[in-house]
Amino acid sequence: MSNARMTTKTLVTLALLAAAEVVLARFIVPMPSPTLRFSVEAVPIIVAGLLFGPLAGGCVGVVGDAVGCLFSAYGYNPVFAVPPLMIGVCAGLLRFLVQKKLSYFRVLLTFLPAVALGSVLWQSWWLAFFYGSHSFVWFLGARALQFAVTSLINAGIVYGLFKSRVFEHLGLWNSES
Repeated sequence: MSNARMTTKTLVTLALLAAAEVVLARFIVPMPSPTLRFSVEAVPIIVAGLLFGPLAGGCVGVVGDAVGCLFSAYGYNPVFAVPPLMIGVCAGLLRFLVQKKLSYFRVLLTFLPAVALGSVLWQSWWLAFFYGSHSFVWFLGARALQFAVTSLINAGIVYGLFKSRVFEHLGLWNSES
């Protein structure tokens, strides 16, 4: 955000992005097993980080995860809120890459470190801990494949949204900044 105060427009946009994350994470998702799901739930989190910075991106990730757990049979576990938090914060911290020059690869770079450390490593370890049916290495391999695919798709969607200039038309992004 360019100024220190949160505007109503910013707050409404962040709430809509958190709601979109809930829908994408819980209702539009192929889930081959309780521990593997293919979704584009990170798109609103990445967008929040890129548009409004690390604090806003992290908040959308955590709020979306917490609210989404109300619609899940698995309940809420704060250790699983770390990856969406990291994705939003990382996208916010690295948004200068996209502000400098928009490209698919730069969009991918804004959240890839968080996916590798949070969604793949952190969550694989905790899934192995909680669901002892598989080893950490099994979860690591399965989730690395899962997030390799979904990260490429997420980057494509986010890149397409920014390339379409929809955020500029809404007054949320200035491509010259």
